Amino acid sequence: MAETGLTITPDSNAAFEDGTGSGSGNSDGLYTTAALVTGASGFIGRALCLRLQQEGTRVWTLMRTPCAGPWNETITCDLECDEIPVAACREIDTVFHLAGKVHALAQRGEADDYRRVNVEGTRKLLHAAQAAGVKRFVFISSVKAMGEGGGRCLDEEAEIPPETPYGQSKREAEKLVLAAASEYQLHATVLRLSMVYGPGCKGNLPRMLRAVSRGRFPPLPDTGNRRSMVHVQDVVQAALLVAEKRAAAGNVYLVTDGHDYSTAEIYRLVCQALGKQTPTWHIPQTLLRAIALMGDLGGTLSGRRMPLDSDSLQKLMGSAWYSSERLRTLGYRSAYDLAAGLKEMVVEMGLKPEDSS
Repeated sequence: MAETGLTITPDSNAAFEDGTGSGSGNSDGLYTTAALVTGASGFIGRALCLRLQQEGTRVWTLMRTPCAGPWNETITCDLECDEIPVAACREIDTVFHLAGKVHALAQRGEADDYRRVNVEGTRKLLHAAQAAGVKRFVFISSVKAMGEGGGRCLDEEAEIPPETPYGQSKREAEKLVLAAASEYQLHATVLRLSMVYGPGCKGNLPRMLRAVSRGRFPPLPDTGNRRSMVHVQDVVQAALLVAEKRAAAGNVYLVTDGHDYSTAEIYRLVCQALGKQTPTWHIPQTLLRAIALMGDLGGTLSGRRMPLDSDSLQKLMGSAWYSSERLRTLGYRSAYDLAAGLKEMVVEMGLKPEDSS
């Protein structure tokens, strides 16, 4: 890395190379003509950058390893190890902070690692943004910052502490962002995302799609659980909305698609997207628990995460149910639901219904 701590790489594939374009904005008069996006190479980041460019915004990205994508310039910088130079935020209207250490399935208990990236990285970025005179800062957080409420629907006022090192680090980073909104009059907003789906997503949902398409995922019992989810394009909509609405400054918003899904319903929608008949039988819940306990033991002995253990079973069968009514007061309306999103994912993954029977 250069001694200045700042390496700028133009992206030859980017649109608006001359910096022209009207920028995104709305009737509030808050316009983004130049944005800095961290975590731009990720699933949500790429979708956000593409939308920003389509709306005429010049997009800068902060990356540890530069790569091509829908952005104009890349600043090489490691949030964990490097100081973030003020120049990275100069002439930027809005920072969209998506980068961070996520809750990796194969690793647990890395509290210090989560804190270095998610908390201290956010602190450094806020300092650079404030010094450069950035007007708006949108922090992409997670519902893990507030934990889960069992069978009840949670809103932003729910006093439920985060349960994991990842969630704790996100909650601490949120506090830094909200403090900056109060102390420095920064238009700073926090978005807590429920599980995000759509073409290009990673994690349990695409694994479930592949497994069901191959006949390797048995039908699940209906336990009456409820889970909130959101399409990646609705996340992009929410991020742009809170950057442009004055009323969003200093607030936290939960982001969902407005529906709640049971695991059994998710399984049914997966079958539907794949063109499969939903089986009339299901695997007993007691058997699932027994397999999960075996997975716990296997993981302990091998040092590797098993396909099904108690943690993954909780994600499958437990509830994580949230309300996005506060966001709706700003004008947010979900344009997608899981049925539509799964159909997109089937196409993107090459899982043609006629090939999955």
